[in-house]
Amino acid sequence: MTNLKLVLNDEKLNAAKIEKVEKTAKVITTIVLYAFLVIMALIVLIPFYWMIITSLKTNEEVIASQQTFFPKVIMWQNYAEALGPDSTFEFWTYLKNTLVVGIFSTIGTLFTTIFSAFAFARLNFKGKNVLFTIFLATMMIPGEMLVITNYITVAKLGWIGTDLTGAYLSMIIPFWVSVFYIYLLRQNFKQIPNELYYAAKVDGKSDWQYLWKVMVPIAMPTLISIFILKLMGAWNSYVWPNLVADRPEWRLISNGLRGAFQDTSSGHIRYELQMAATVVVTVPLLLLFIFFRKYIMRGVSRAGLKG
Repeated sequence: MTNLKLVLNDEKLNAAKIEKVEKTAKVITTIVLYAFLVIMALIVLIPFYWMIITSLKTNEEVIASQQTFFPKVIMWQNYAEALGPDSTFEFWTYLKNTLVVGIFSTIGTLFTTIFSAFAFARLNFKGKNVLFTIFLATMMIPGEMLVITNYITVAKLGWIGTDLTGAYLSMIIPFWVSVFYIYLLRQNFKQIPNELYYAAKVDGKSDWQYLWKVMVPIAMPTLISIFILKLMGAWNSYVWPNLVADRPEWRLISNGLRGAFQDTSSGHIRYELQMAATVVVTVPLLLLFIFFRKYIMRGVSRAGLKG
């Protein structure tokens, strides 16, 4: 009887030790995880903070050898000077160009994505799986490798160096097709039950009507995600517009920011004005993501539920 009590006591002690070790490990894991998240958040947020405080500094503070984490004198007038009529940054011209390119490239991408995703998800034709595999394989090709061929193509079409319309076409049409967006929407379309398709056929609906009246409304969260991501990509586009927009008045916002606020005689850049303009340019994207982030998350998560 005594031995049995000793064994039970030992088991209780061991269980208590195991529970203590598990709690300690859980606390350590939580601390490490939160420390990692804090470090990652700082890595992401510090550049934004530096951009904002630089936009509020004087030029003397910006070029000083010792930098400060808060401006000595807050210069709100930097924003007025950066976007004013005397500024070298033609904000409204660049904004117009960016909106035209962003909206039309996004609309074109939505149409090509919807039709392609519908074909791969619903239609049956010879070689469909092979063609889709080839499509996915092209995602492994870096975009930089396509720059030369795209440039030669739009140059032969006479879109480069002619007029603003040609510049718009060269910045819009080459990017109407996105394999990633096709894949994303195709996965969403494949989740739609076949029973809905058969019911639509019984009601006399054609494939065209079924696509627009059934599939597109169901996949609306994913389409909203594609719309936002594509628009953000066009807004941030830099390399390609810099190649095909020969004249300053044809540039997008990102290109205009790079060459603005530079003294032609000394070559000195007014970084406080450049950062002020950058803050203004960043705000629309930030607001777009904040208000529509749930659609982005929902659209991406829905597309990943079924292979």
